[in-house]
Amino acid sequence: MDDLKWKGSWNEIKGKVKQKWGELTDDDLTYTEGKEDELVGKLQKKTGQTREEVVKYLNSL
Repeated sequence: MDDLKWKGSWNEIKGKVKQKWGELTDDDLTYTEGKEDELVGKLQKKTGQTREEVVKYLNSL
């Protein structure tokens, strides 16, 4: 798994993600410790972005 820098501040980042991808729901953005791959997979499916693009965006926040 990539080194995801956003683990500790997910609630803060969630708002920025919703601004970029407005079609996402709170259920899509539910983060659970240890389930990072599942979250990234949901974001990929909803946005059409690659895993690398999603992780890069999240790490840039």
